[in-house]
Parts: sequence; structure tokens; C-alpha cells
Amino acid sequence: MTDPSALVLVDHPHPHVARVTLNRPERLNAMSIELVLALDDALATVAEENGTWVVVLTGSGRGFCSGLDLEDHGVVPGIDGLTVGRIAQRAMRVYSRLVPRLRRLPQPVVAAVNGPAYGGGMCLSLGADVRLASTSAVFNATGIVNGLTSTEMGASWLLPRLVGASWAHDVLLTGRRVDADEALRVGLVSRVVDDEALGEEAVEVAAAMCAHSPYGLAMTKDVLWANLEISSLEAAIELEDRNQLMLGFTDNLPEAIRAFRDGRPPAYRDEPRRDMFS
Repeated sequence: MTDPSALVLVDHPHPHVARVTLNRPERLNAMSIELVLALDDALATVAEENGTWVVVLTGSGRGFCSGLDLEDHGVVPGIDGLTVGRIAQRAMRVYSRLVPRLRRLPQPVVAAVNGPAYGGGMCLSLGADVRLASTSAVFNATGIVNGLTSTEMGASWLLPRLVGASWAHDVLLTGRRVDADEALRVGLVSRVVDDEALGEEAVEVAAAMCAHSPYGLAMTKDVLWANLEISSLEAAIELEDRNQLMLGFTDNLPEAIRAFRDGRPPAYRDEPRRDMFS
């Protein structure tokens, strides 16, 4: 049996940046039960790293993630005594909890989509906060192609919100492949990078984000996700106002002003502001 710790690798290529790498390159990082459980554990661990402010998610080899491994998907643990229906439900939730896990991470997630992102692999990329693609990246909703549905792991909720209903319906209903250029054109990814440069570019993007307040990054992520679920402009602004006030009670804005005057980069520490009422 494969060592679960080898299926997902975690390293720290830059201060305050964690890189989480799916590591089944011989299977294009296809989702076995073992890999999915290892990924969930790795993300839970990274979430608790107070010194990690941004996460990069990618795949080893020439693919991001080719979706469910149809030949070697493994068996969900702890199923002794369960009926078939309950086993199926538990197995389904092993996969479906990954996107909510990404959303709940306090750190923004940069997906570096380095090749095929099929089925659940495409869904994983949708759960990231920022998506970069290599020139060889290909997105595909494989469920419909395999006789199932393309509505899995939050895709039916996320994709229309990211790119609009018309294009999302096209992709999820036809099962057609979407290359990097089309993904960039419709806004599914924010930039396309040469294959050999993607890894470095993703780390550079994450490192640049780390120049900002970690508190500000976490709160911005929270509001962006929460406001996807709010149908009222007024309610969205109320939430924004409260989060902006919370950051306003730190010394960050005075530090930004001091740094501007001194001609230096700001050093945000998220410490309480002490001059507001003096």
C-alpha cells in the first residue's frame, strides 16, 4: 500500500507560503480515496499554521488532477457493519468535503493548474481563490462523459458564479474540453503561463500577497466567499463595512501612511491601533 504521506507533499518555498502538491504523477494525480484523505489532512494541517499566510495548490508531473481514479479508487476506511447505501454516502462525502475545506482555510489558495484538471480536479481548482493555468492546462467536466452528472463537489454552484450561467451550462452539459486560452478568455483563470514557468509564477503571486496584512488577506477571503451567497447589495456592504472597521482598529493604515512618507514598503503587524482616541 502506498504511504499516505507520500501522496500529498507539503513544502514552504517562500516565507509564509505553503505549497500543497498532489503526488500521483503516474496517474495524473487521479483521486483515490487515499489521496483525497491525505489531501484533506494536509489542508487541515496547513490551516493551523499561523505562520502560513497563502497556500499554493498544484500537482506533480504533467497534470493537476485527472479526477476520480476509475481503476484504483480505493476503499473508504471505517465501513465495517455499514450497508451499501451508507458506505456510498460516506465515500461521496470524502470527496465532496474538499471544496468546503478549501473555502474554510484562513489562507487564500492559489491553484497552479499544470495540465489536465478533469472532473474532481476541475472542481478542486474552482474551490481555490486564484487560478493560474499553464499553457497545457485543460479543464473538463468528466462526470457527464462517464454516464454520471457534472454536478459534483460544488461545481453547479461555483462555476456559474465564476463565469456566468450560459458558459457554465455549456461546459457542464456537453463535457467538452476547455483549453487554457478559452479558460482565460471567460475568466475561469486569471492568467496563463508557460508550462515551465507556472510553478515559479504561482509562488511569486503567493509571495506578493504576503506583503499585505495576513489579517487583511484572511478577512478579504472570508467576505469574498460570504458575499457569493448574499443576494443583496446592501447586505454585502454591511458585511464589508464591519470587516473594514475591524482592520481599521489595527495600526496597519497608520503604518501604510508612515511607509509612504518614508519611501519604504509597509510592515504590517496587525497590532491594535493606539492613537485613535488620543
